[in-house]
Amino acid sequence: MARSRALIEIARGSSFLFIGGIAFLVDAGLYNLLVYWGGHGVLHDLPLVAKIISIATASVATYVGNKLLTYRDRPTRVSARQIAIFVAINLIAGGLQLACLGFSRYVLQLDDPVADNLFGTVIGQIVATAFRYVTYGRFVFPKTATERPDDSTGPLPGPAGV
Repeated sequence: MARSRALIEIARGSSFLFIGGIAFLVDAGLYNLLVYWGGHGVLHDLPLVAKIISIATASVATYVGNKLLTYRDRPTRVSARQIAIFVAINLIAGGLQLACLGFSRYVLQLDDPVADNLFGTVIGQIVATAFRYVTYGRFVFPKTATERPDDSTGPLPGPAGV
């Protein structure tokens, strides 16, 4: 039983990291496009705004990917509450990433592509991903649904709430 549970968690963690890898590429790619495209991107002087845009876009990818793959066995339906919790968690996680980029840009005075990607994308993404892994499974995609979106109680039917 314990071995089976461990295998499930390894599979879930691997899936979460796979989805996170896709989000990482979206985040890094869009940020670099906005800040450095052609040597001086449209948001070169506003790197935190560019990071907010890239994190928000990557967050949409993580929601869809985790809903469909990582937590597909969890009995949840998309509800306003679930979306609100997801947004709140991602605002905190995005703040962690922005803090890493802001520290590099405004405290260390580093404003080159390597520093931006190291602090804002790599280090920031590691911190934010650890936070998201713990909170998504607990709050966004809980093991059992205690409330239906229509306010009636009881778990939702089917493997994915259908």
